[in-house]
Amino acid sequence: MQSFHTADEAEIRAGATTDIYFRHTEEVLRQRGLLERRAHAEVTTGGLPENWPWGVLCGLDEALSLLEGREVDIDALPEGTLFPARDRRGRRIPVLTLEGPYGAYCIYETPLLGFLCQATGVATRAARIRLAAGDASVLSFGARRMHPAIAPMIDRAAWVGGCDGISCILSAERLGITPTGTMPHALMILFEDQAEAWRAFDETMPPEVPRIALVDTYWDEKAEAIIAAETLGEALYGVRLDTPGSRRGNFVDIVREVRWELDLRGFNHVRIFVSGSLDEKVIPALAAAGAVGFGVGTHLSNAPTVDFALDIVSLEGAPVAKRGKLSGRKQVYHCSGCGEWEVDLREMPPPACPGCDTPMRPMLRRWLDGGRRTAPTPSPTEIREYVLRQLSGATLDGSPVSRGR
Repeated sequence: MQSFHTADEAEIRAGATTDIYFRHTEEVLRQRGLLERRAHAEVTTGGLPENWPWGVLCGLDEALSLLEGREVDIDALPEGTLFPARDRRGRRIPVLTLEGPYGAYCIYETPLLGFLCQATGVATRAARIRLAAGDASVLSFGARRMHPAIAPMIDRAAWVGGCDGISCILSAERLGITPTGTMPHALMILFEDQAEAWRAFDETMPPEVPRIALVDTYWDEKAEAIIAAETLGEALYGVRLDTPGSRRGNFVDIVREVRWELDLRGFNHVRIFVSGSLDEKVIPALAAAGAVGFGVGTHLSNAPTVDFALDIVSLEGAPVAKRGKLSGRKQVYHCSGCGEWEVDLREMPPPACPGCDTPMRPMLRRWLDGGRRTAPTPSPTEIREYVLRQLSGATLDGSPVSRGR
């Protein structure tokens, strides 16, 4: 019996994680000799969760790995692209298109959408937190809030979305970065003395591990922060406040108070980090009060999935579509100057941007050609840098200005 309730790579590639109706469809088409009909499909969403004005496309690398070696062409926005759900005319923006014999991808619709929907949600929320935090650091603490089997996926999406660090060891290892974290309350409890626990941490950890003391185990945050500073002196890099919502009162006032009292005693070098029930709404006020780093867990790992759908829009070269969707093979155009997006038929010339009257550039590029990779996919760090470039022209409540590859 399998110990953990997860699907392994072989099961996903074998189509075992698909919905049964795709197996039914595959068998019916096989019996009627229709599996080889060439179908062009596109992935779109009618809207983004929580009225987000833009999303961050993520999960493309896994989607390509899923269909690599099969007789399909895949065009998609580059992973990490900030995109709106619809263009300026209200047309749904295809973030990915695939074309080939329908039998080549029939049973993979379910895992394909799964890769894109969840990772895009996490990456988008990470990017929103990144924007809200400004120059402060943001760490992903979300591994403990989700099934451990998908911790690397969650953390990868959080990293490419703009997080500065990851606490989960395996996630960081796969990203090629050093895991980041401080200490749990259990350390102080096992020592039965906060100061002794902090001293032991300082004496045990190698120099490259920052001395950040957790200062809300038993007493008031201000009191413990002062004791930590007096105990470790110049060695203390920072203090972390992880006070639960049920005990914290006005968290902004607590951060402001801790900052004041540390500065008053000459501990200006001690930085303040906060964690626990954080989101993009509360982070700006905490940063203004003196916090320079944020550990975000549940809000990241529990990000809403983006409701992508995959629909056939062309069959054997002829436009077709179910009701509510636009038929025909499409291209997505974008103006990097003013941020306008437009969807048009693929055979049409690039439209002129209505905002600045210059030709818009096509955004869908070929990633798989007959199942073969056309070029190496960017690394997570490269995708993250691409996201950060775009965020420099984005706002939490406005449209993205993409600074493309």
